[in-house]
Amino acid sequence: MTDELAGYTVAVTAARRADELGSLLERRGARVVHGPALRILPLADDTELRRASHDCITDPPDVVVATTGIGFRGWIEAAEGWGMGTELLEALRPAQLLARGPKARGAVRAAGLPDPWSPTSESSAELLEHLLDRPLAGVRVAVQLHGQPLPDFVEALHCAGAKVIEIPVYRWTAPADITALDGLLTLVCAGEIDAVTFTSAPAAASMLSLAAQRRCRDELLAALRGPVLVACVGPVTHAPLADHGVPAVIPQRFRIGALVRSLCDALPSRSPMLPVSGRELQVRGHAAVVDGVVKPLSPQGKTLLQTLAERPGRVVSRRSLAEALSGAGNVPDEHAVEQAVARLRAALGAPELVQTVIKRGYRLPLEPMRDAPRCVDPQP
Repeated sequence: MTDELAGYTVAVTAARRADELGSLLERRGARVVHGPALRILPLADDTELRRASHDCITDPPDVVVATTGIGFRGWIEAAEGWGMGTELLEALRPAQLLARGPKARGAVRAAGLPDPWSPTSESSAELLEHLLDRPLAGVRVAVQLHGQPLPDFVEALHCAGAKVIEIPVYRWTAPADITALDGLLTLVCAGEIDAVTFTSAPAAASMLSLAAQRRCRDELLAALRGPVLVACVGPVTHAPLADHGVPAVIPQRFRIGALVRSLCDALPSRSPMLPVSGRELQVRGHAAVVDGVVKPLSPQGKTLLQTLAERPGRVVSRRSLAEALSGAGNVPDEHAVEQAVARLRAALGAPELVQTVIKRGYRLPLEPMRDAPRCVDPQP
C-alpha cells in the first residue's frame, strides 16, 4: 500500500506553508484538518524596523545573524520600499554573515551578499555557541528576529560585551479568527485527530494558551501524551510542549518533507497488524486496513472495531459494545449493537473478521503468530 497515511486524520497548525504541508499529507492518503494557531504580521511600515535599518547604515554591524529566510527577505524588501535598500546591502556586505539554516542562508545569497556560515544543526544554540567562540567586546551584532524576541540569545551576546541591534521584521500573533483552531482543539481533546503537526514554537504555545482559556488544557495534554501523536519540525518547535511532558516525533532534518516522512513511519507503527481469520487487519483512525486495502468506517464502525481490537481474540459482551456506542451518542441497546456489527462487517468486506460468540458477544478471531499456540477462549 503506497498511501502510508490512509485512514488517519492529521491536523496542520501552521499559518505559513500550510497548503504545502497539507498537500504532502493528502498525497500520502491522510485526511487533513487545518486550524492555524497563529498569523504572521509583516512590519514593513514599522518605525522600529526602519530605525534599526538606519542604524545599520549609519554604523554598519560587524556581524549579521539571519534567523529565517522569510524574515531576511522581508527586511531587505522593506528597506527597498523606503529607498534605502542599496545602502543597507552595502552596509551589511563587509560584515561576518551567519545564517541559522539553509533557507536563511539562501535568502542572504539571493540578496547578493557573500555566502554566510551556517550551523549543521540549524539551531540557534549552535549559532550562538559559534558567536561566543570569538571575543565580542564592542562588536556590533545585528540579529534578525523571527516572529518574537530572542531574550536568551540577545542577553548572552550582551553579557559577552556585544552591542546588539535587534531587527524585528515580522511578528507572530494569535489568528484573527480562532474558529478553526477552536474546532481543532475540540477534535484533539475528543481523540478525533490521530496526529497534530507543529512547524513553529509559537503555534504550539498558542494552542496551549487557547486550551488554558477554554479550561481544557488538562484534556489537551492528556490527548497529546497518549492517543494523539505530536509531530514537530524540530526541537525548538517542540520546546513549549516538552515543558509539559508531551513527547513528539522529530525528523533528523528539520524540513516539512522530512516531517511528513517521519509521520509516515510513526503513525502506522502505533497500530499493530493483527492476524485475524486468515487476514491481516490494522485499525486506523477512521478506517481499517484489510490485507493492505483501506476500508473506510462510519463513526459507529470505528467505535466498535476499536473496542474489539483493544482485546483481540477475547469476547466482548454486547453490553460492553452497547456502552461503547453510547459514548458515541447512540442508543445503548443490544439490537443496535447487532445492526452496527452487521454494518461493520459489510464495511470490512470480510464478515468473518467479526465473529459472533453465541450468548456472549463478539470477538476478533485472532490467529496464532508463527508457532505460538492458538489463543484460548476466555471464560465468561
